[in-house]
Order: sequence, then C-alpha cells, then structure tokens
Amino acid sequence: MENENKCCCHKVKVRSPEEYKKLINRLNRIEGQIRGIRGMVEKNVYCTDILVQVAAVNAALNAFNKELLANHIKTCVVNDIRDGKDEIIDELLDTLQKLMK
Repeated sequence: MENENKCCCHKVKVRSPEEYKKLINRLNRIEGQIRGIRGMVEKNVYCTDILVQVAAVNAALNAFNKELLANHIKTCVVNDIRDGKDEIIDELLDTLQKLMK
C-alpha cells in the first residue's frame, strides 16, 4: 500500500507541532471572525460594515491557503518528486486551478 503518511487527497499529513499550532491559530481567528459576522447580521448591522468584515475573512482564508500551500510544496510535493512520483505535479496543478477560481 502507498505511504499514507505524506499528504493530500485521501492521504494524511503529519505536521510538526509548530506548523499545527500556526494553522489552528489561524483557523481559530477565522472562526471568531465568522461568529462576529453572524452577530452583525443578528444585530442588523449596516450592509457595508458586514461586507468589510467578510472581505477581512476572505483575506484571512487566503493567508491560510498561502501558508498551507507553501508548506505542501516544500514537503509533500518535494518528497513525492524525490521518490519519483511525478503525478504529484498534476495534483498540484489541479489544486492550483481550484484555488484560482
């Protein structure tokens, strides 16, 4: 069976404690922002004020994606290429297509 400890699509990725902590902290902040937006809607806050907060969440998600993608390339992609698994390149290109929609 293929090594499932690497990463990506139906695989798993063992992250360092530092990487894990950084990603979880980012997600916790984003989750808090989302709860804040829900609260704004519940309090009938003016539309443009909510839209500004939604833009901030989008920026936070983009930052999360950039960090995760950079780590993915530096670890999973590099390791698979070194192991002769060139199909990782097509997987990466497919992922980038999805991110750029």
